[in-house]
Amino acid sequence: MKVIMTCGGTGGHIYPAVAIADELKRRDGSTELLFIGSEIGMEKDLIPQSGYEITLISADGFSRTLRGSIRSVKRVLKGRGQAKKLIADFQPDLVIGTGGYASAPVVSAAQRKGIPTYIQEQNAIPGKTNKFLGRRARKIFLGFEKAGDYFKDRQRLVLTGNPVRKEFSDLDRETIRRQLGIPDNAFVVLAFGGSQGAGRLNREMLQVIERYNGEAGTRIWLGAGSYYYDAIQAELKEKGLQLQDNIMISEYIHDMSRRLAASDLVISRSGALTVAEVSVCGVPAIFIPFPDAAENHQYYNAMAIAEKGGAIVIEEKDLDQKPLTGQIEKLRADRRLWEDMAQGCRACGAADAVKVICDTILEDFRK
Repeated sequence: MKVIMTCGGTGGHIYPAVAIADELKRRDGSTELLFIGSEIGMEKDLIPQSGYEITLISADGFSRTLRGSIRSVKRVLKGRGQAKKLIADFQPDLVIGTGGYASAPVVSAAQRKGIPTYIQEQNAIPGKTNKFLGRRARKIFLGFEKAGDYFKDRQRLVLTGNPVRKEFSDLDRETIRRQLGIPDNAFVVLAFGGSQGAGRLNREMLQVIERYNGEAGTRIWLGAGSYYYDAIQAELKEKGLQLQDNIMISEYIHDMSRRLAASDLVISRSGALTVAEVSVCGVPAIFIPFPDAAENHQYYNAMAIAEKGGAIVIEEKDLDQKPLTGQIEKLRADRRLWEDMAQGCRACGAADAVKVICDTILEDFRK
């Protein structure tokens, strides 16, 4: 079987595609996979790191300026032509899109040729591209039940949760904590804002770091993001704060599955992939949704976990009234509350999402 996977932009679109590809390849080693992404997304680095080759096409989002719009249209039209040629050359049996700029030209080109297409929508509020492509997709896999409200033909919807890489569900908490040298009674806080970081989250975490710096019973891990890392280091220097061994600040957290498994609390944005990974690991979370996300979808992603008792949602506008240190202390002091949140978070996890997706695709394709 020959399969095109198209994804891109951020890890939230890319890693679900990798998880699906890994499962298809595990089931049938002869499966031929072609990843197609855009020239401007993270996929050009992340897909090869995951062991797959990727072909890049011209693609772009919409611009708010006339000049930008003209440039975007030119790139999109060029990308459509590239997508058509790649499909003609590769002759796929099916195409799977998980979002990102490249998904639109690739999936739409496949649909026009009558090739079966499948869409995986990560967010509680679907993007415009997937709502459009979903009209002709054979199946639409939903990360959140709420997303189903935005598609007309409910018979083609499959609620699976979001697929995460197998490594997130295969780790033992106690083993990882021993490997990382974490004492049994230490309370570990993992904070991150994505690959580029989140400025407001970082500023709030500086207060947390000042409060717990040098406190042996607490570990603070902060993935500051490549865009903000230098700024946060400069601010620490300005404050004259010498970090002790219980604080770790890095640009990017490369061993995210291990860090999640070892943590007692996550503080992060609420992109769909983050929410999926956190819930599979069953780690209580404080989600701070990105307020400018399209249609405020990060808020609804986070609320899906909060409604089950697995997370606390604090909007940016409320951070001054709800400081993170107070929330951390509340969870540290109340083990029963922590356990209830961990259970609620784990109940939202979908460790079998990728299995259900692949089962459904293969069964549907063979009809």
